[in-house]
Amino acid sequence: MKIGILQTGHVPDELAKKHGAYPEMFAELLDGYGFQYQTWPVVDNIFPESVNDADGWLITGSRHGAYEDHPWIPPLEDFIREIYASGVPLVGVCFGHQIMAQALGGKVEKFGGKWGVGNQDYEYSNGDKTTLLAMHQDQVVVAPPDATTTATSEFCKHAGFSYKGNAMSIQPHPEFSQDFIRDLVEIRRGSVIPEDQAAAALSDLQRENNAKDFAAQMAEFFKQTVPA
Repeated sequence: MKIGILQTGHVPDELAKKHGAYPEMFAELLDGYGFQYQTWPVVDNIFPESVNDADGWLITGSRHGAYEDHPWIPPLEDFIREIYASGVPLVGVCFGHQIMAQALGGKVEKFGGKWGVGNQDYEYSNGDKTTLLAMHQDQVVVAPPDATTTATSEFCKHAGFSYKGNAMSIQPHPEFSQDFIRDLVEIRRGSVIPEDQAAAALSDLQRENNAKDFAAQMAEFFKQTVPA
């Protein structure tokens, strides 16, 4: 099964050599599930020709806001709507979660003052709990009409969605390693992330998270919903 990765951002230059690019992080997260990958850097305005260029689609995170005025965002929203209408499976992570919601009728805003950073605890709609790494200030504040909220936290009301079509999304970053998020917090602390929030996140990073469990859920979603 071929997963098309819609790359919506670049790893900061000072971290890229050590940690690789976002598509590589997803390939590592989903290692062992038998997927093949092709990346389209939509952030650089490079798009697939067709929704059928892959068997499933994955939208990455980004430092950009879904509501910002970038030339690649409107065509990405159009492509999301095309994928959704086609029934080809679609997964969004962090910015991917937000841009899917915006394209399908929801609303995204910058959350004043605070960040969701480091280990965050989420509760699923069935009562199960999970811990995943996060790095975001923006949030979905209005869910799309076709979406059901599947995960929530104290910081983020709409942290996960399932859709009526073959689509799902999540706000945190299961693809991030502890080392990567530690380095990312370090370069953003004080200047982007308030010092107190950065320090609290760094002190909590030793806690185990459930990224492998979410990888299994994502793989199962792709394999169960791939069109015949």
